Amino acid sequence: MIKNTHQNISIIIPAKNEADALRSLLPELRDRQPEAEIIVVNDGSTDDTAQLGDEIPGVTVLNLPYNLGNGGAVKSGARAATGDIFIFMDADGQHQPKDVELLLQRFFKDDLDMVIGARTKSSQANIGRSVANKLYNRLASWMSGHYIPDLTSGFRVVNAEKFKSFLHLLPNGFSYPTTITMSFFRSAYTVGYESITAETRQGRKSHIRPIKDGLRFLLIIFKVGSLYSPLKLFLPISIFTFTSGIGLYAYNYITEGRFTNMSALLLSTSLLVFLIGMVSEQITNLMFSRRER
Repeated sequence: MIKNTHQNISIIIPAKNEADALRSLLPELRDRQPEAEIIVVNDGSTDDTAQLGDEIPGVTVLNLPYNLGNGGAVKSGARAATGDIFIFMDADGQHQPKDVELLLQRFFKDDLDMVIGARTKSSQANIGRSVANKLYNRLASWMSGHYIPDLTSGFRVVNAEKFKSFLHLLPNGFSYPTTITMSFFRSAYTVGYESITAETRQGRKSHIRPIKDGLRFLLIIFKVGSLYSPLKLFLPISIFTFTSGIGLYAYNYITEGRFTNMSALLLSTSLLVFLIGMVSEQITNLMFSRRER
């Protein structure tokens, strides 16, 4: 247990039908972090998650009236929590209470704004998910300009005030870790990673659907990229379109000796995309300059 922080800690656990796993997780978490506020956000569970607050001393259960999604539960827990530092964990038994202190030590030692538990290669559920996560990590690293070893990890320690300033941007689904990670990087908040080994989840299979939610993760990356680094998104598209237009024009000029409508469309589109990127970049700069006041 870290004792010299002089800051209150809130542990927020979004949960949907994970009562059995929580009965193993919460007592150990309570023993290892006796001074922390522990909030389980019951996200419309149909099992007996709502009764855990009565069964396990020192645990508060926040019962939502219906399912809001993982991100929605996280936002509800963040609004209800009173700590200066938030710790987010999954309820399915993958994240271990012993690793909480590991992340906290890194958080205070390096004076970081957020520390993320980066899952090792052996922690990936299957080869398909491992490959997908590598793709997301590389794309997000390029978008943010920082190395991101684990974009989607839900295990993290974060400065509460700074986290809450981004609540309006967080989606209600599973991709909230993607948004908050890239938001912190874009805002020049300090982010660190600590390697952890995620255990096999308990209970039923993961709520995540690899194809559908994978496409959602990619969409979120591009959304955040267009919000925080617009030119990194729009400029390559503009260059590709411009190059295609010039190449098509050269081909048609050599073979037919004329300038086609498609070449004109591609060239004008490249200019339009570039101008949209420039305007978006200025809007982003204005947004952040106001936010920092």
